[in-house]
Amino acid sequence: VGCAGPAEQPEEAAAAPEQPAAEAAPVETSSGDMSSYEVNQGDSLWGISDKSYGNAYKWPLIYKANSDKIKDADLIYPGQVFDIESNPSDADSAAAVNHAKTRGSWSIGVTEESDTAYLAQ
Repeated sequence: VGCAGPAEQPEEAAAAPEQPAAEAAPVETSSGDMSSYEVNQGDSLWGISDKSYGNAYKWPLIYKANSDKIKDADLIYPGQVFDIESNPSDADSAAAVNHAKTRGSWSIGVTEESDTAYLAQ
């Protein structure tokens, strides 16, 4: 689980039907500007972003908003609860998409320099 798209996780995608029928969905929090999402087995930042924003390339928005909970964008775990910004700015969205498209190579278990630079913006 992490930010990789479905093409990079075919085994996990195939395992999804074995999950309980009740899938965690974003739940509105008290602020009104944020929702929360509980990670299920087989989830990735890519998939959560697609569900939340309708654009999988916006996964860095979730990564940045939850950098205190996510040490490696390629590793997220069932049971983690992420904050999802409901209406990110156009500038933040553009920066996230740019990072996702230009991130470069990545390894599981390592925080890439490009991710560290994105978080520092």
